[in-house]
Amino acid sequence: MGNVNNEYLKSYWVASTKGTNYPSLKEDIKVDVAIVGGGIVGITAGYLLSMQGVKTAVLEASKILQGATGFTTAKVTSQHGLTYGKIINSMGIERAKEYAEANEASIGFIEKTINDLNIECDFERMPAGVYTNDDKYAKDIEKELEVVSMLGIKAKIIDKLPINIPIKSALIFENQAQFHPRKYLIPMAEKIIKAGNNIYENTEVFEVEPGNPIKLVTTNGRKVTAGKVIICSHFPCYDGGGLYLTRLRPERSYAIAAHIKEEFPKIMLINAEDPTRSLRYQRDGEKQLVLVGGENHKVAHGEDFEVHYDNLEKFARDIFTIEDIPYRWSLQDYITVDTIPYVGKLMSSKENIYVATGFRKWGMTNGTAAARILVDEILGVHNPWKEVFDPTRKFTAKAYGKLFTENFDVAKELIIGKLKSGEKDINIEKGEGKVVELDGHKYGAYRDDDGKLHIVNITCTHVGCELKWNDAEKSWDCPCHGSRFTYDGEILEGPATHRLNHYKEKKNKVDWNL
Repeated sequence: MGNVNNEYLKSYWVASTKGTNYPSLKEDIKVDVAIVGGGIVGITAGYLLSMQGVKTAVLEASKILQGATGFTTAKVTSQHGLTYGKIINSMGIERAKEYAEANEASIGFIEKTINDLNIECDFERMPAGVYTNDDKYAKDIEKELEVVSMLGIKAKIIDKLPINIPIKSALIFENQAQFHPRKYLIPMAEKIIKAGNNIYENTEVFEVEPGNPIKLVTTNGRKVTAGKVIICSHFPCYDGGGLYLTRLRPERSYAIAAHIKEEFPKIMLINAEDPTRSLRYQRDGEKQLVLVGGENHKVAHGEDFEVHYDNLEKFARDIFTIEDIPYRWSLQDYITVDTIPYVGKLMSSKENIYVATGFRKWGMTNGTAAARILVDEILGVHNPWKEVFDPTRKFTAKAYGKLFTENFDVAKELIIGKLKSGEKDINIEKGEGKVVELDGHKYGAYRDDDGKLHIVNITCTHVGCELKWNDAEKSWDCPCHGSRFTYDGEILEGPATHRLNHYKEKKNKVDWNL
């Protein structure tokens, strides 16, 4: 897959660290465990397996830690909005306790790893809170306090924040944390190499052949033979009959990072109501950045995507004295039908293929917990949290209702996209993209800053939905399952595994650009 860090997106986490330069896979290899995906799950699992002497290879389609992990808000917390009451209602108190303990334990694991490896990654303990200025959510916050106290989480309610945001109430979790995710994970990746194992970048897995052993085939024809496989490639690159395609909702959110004149207090915040507003600070040399995130929406649903950055900027300027906004980025994540990630065996019948996906934007602790659960499974060690994350778990009627709604929406987008016609006018300004009709066929057209016209087939190579233009990030996005492509057809986000056909203009007709 293509690297999502392009000229239109600038993540502080990526910009403030050196890039990695691991080789691509150029020969067939055999390993005990192959890990597909080089984000927080893949690198943490690779590190843990390496420390146990397991022969391991991490396969990353682009560059490690430049997918979701490089575009996060990097909160290390078990405070995931108003979550625990919902889990109890749908799964029971035992599962809610497992979820809480898994995420709380992840904070401690990250801190211990930092100390053991002497990693400098801006790790800092501080409270995390969910706040509201709405009476309805204030009542929900009171109920949530009762629930989390019962689960053993130290929490309290306050009625005033240490920054200029009016609230009715806020639920504060004590002793949470924040950090710099790449500064934390890059040294762990280096430990994988020092243990005699390998990380391969620009190595995309194209095909998975289940069996014992499993065979992975990369896009350049190389084969990886493995006893066990962990698939943590954001959206699973192999479904195996688990119907993950129907059980995951692709959602985008946005972030800006601004230098402010005020001193931001030592607290992480998120609101309970829509639109989402997430806040935390980050030291940037002698200056202080405040990260403002939110504006969630389903991928490719909407028209003006640039407005999401504008809304976050307005929110920030209403609270802080902004010096400049040097960074802005967006993140894609997948949400399960019951909001709990899928972590464990891909299918109950697939004994040696494991999956981790659907982190709902809380990937730092959930991703760490996922890596620990999967490594325990592979090593034959009992893990006390695995039941709540089990991908084959039973769903409630409400969850099945969401499943129906999501798949109805996919069908609707598939049909409407085919019926819509493109514009006849191919006069496109620099920096503009739109759907056009040429010779009776629809294409996506974009003119770059040098005046070159890029024309692509906008039928998604995944299941055939029609792509939509994303003006904020200059990409073609799929409203069905979240695949995203650059303006010249390269893959930015899966589940698509084939790039778009790319054409060039020639006297108002299109020819292959080979």
